[in-house]
Amino acid sequence: MSTAPPALLAGLIDDAAVFPPGNAPLTVAVRRHAGHRQAPYAVLVGPLLVPASDVGALLSQQLPEAGRPLEIGLIARPGVDPSVVVSALGLLADTDAVEAVGAELGWFPGWRDLPVGGLPLTLEIPRGADRDRALEDVRAGMDESGRVVQAKFRTGATQTWDWPDEAELATFLHDCARVGVPFKLTGGLHHAVRAEHDGEPQHGLLNVLLAVHSAAHDGDLTAVESLLAQRDSDLLTDAVLDLDDPAAARVRGLFTAYGCCEVTDPIGELDALGLLDLDDLDRDPDEENL
Repeated sequence: MSTAPPALLAGLIDDAAVFPPGNAPLTVAVRRHAGHRQAPYAVLVGPLLVPASDVGALLSQQLPEAGRPLEIGLIARPGVDPSVVVSALGLLADTDAVEAVGAELGWFPGWRDLPVGGLPLTLEIPRGADRDRALEDVRAGMDESGRVVQAKFRTGATQTWDWPDEAELATFLHDCARVGVPFKLTGGLHHAVRAEHDGEPQHGLLNVLLAVHSAAHDGDLTAVESLLAQRDSDLLTDAVLDLDDPAAARVRGLFTAYGCCEVTDPIGELDALGLLDLDDLDRDPDEENL
């Protein structure tokens, strides 16, 4: 049975269960994440994303005994004081049960001065006048000795962030590929294929993977935008199945991960399309009760 190259999907989907629209209570998110780590699809799942301000609450609860630390990504959304990340790291310094593997925060000019040691940083790129400056600043940060930094872009709509259409997202992907900046995505990537869901537009995961491949391969902006707009699931599936291991590695060298509030949603669709070989997604039986 032909499936997508393993390197294309490994560690791709960070667990954003506590964030909208999932909004799972932290205790429930931790328990479910432990289940994801033991499931057949565990290789696809990245760390649990936790608001930096909630680390104290996380440490106060009974954590599952998994034989290794709970890996989390610390999140401080744009507009949140970045010092909350520093405070969270201070709390984590006294425990072996939880390990921060990265922090995500809105880009700001003084990000280099954050006392976070060698913690990998993901900086969300703003719209408007600071966009190009921020992306170039992230690229410059990559050249600094010992610093691990990448960009981030929001692909879903919020009350303060309009949904980015194919042209805007294509431009971001194209620019990151052009200057060699790896990136994460967040928001709205719940489904495999570009469509409207509940009356709202959503980008598709397969569309994004293929658009990144196109951007990394030939840099043609029109082709990148066209792939983001494609709605033929058979065409997208066949194109992903045609990717070889080196192509998958190039894609993931740029598109490192994305956050999804229910990781089994895209995994289930990828499985249904024949891109995975999974018999059971082990969905939590009480997840519909939230």
